Amino acid sequence: MGLLSELKADVVGFVRNPTDEQKLLFVAVIAMAISDRFFYWVDFPIVVRTTAAVGVGFIVLFVASYLYTGSFVPPDGNVDDEDEEDDTYVDELDP
Repeated sequence: MGLLSELKADVVGFVRNPTDEQKLLFVAVIAMAISDRFFYWVDFPIVVRTTAAVGVGFIVLFVASYLYTGSFVPPDGNVDDEDEEDDTYVDELDP
């Protein structure tokens, strides 16, 4: 019953006090549903309709994220603002 109780807690948390990410994803899902119904009304094939709806969802997600946070890329928590003179690129994936 651990999975069901965690799922219930997630749903209750989303309804009572959603995080910023959950709010933005909810807006994107609603935009996808609306655009899917619009493309269905225009009578596009299902593959085109679904792909276009997902594309609209991503566009709405980026626009809503920009409007909500003021930037497209979230700030990096590891950036040291005091050490601005050292601007060398460090690839985290390259050992």
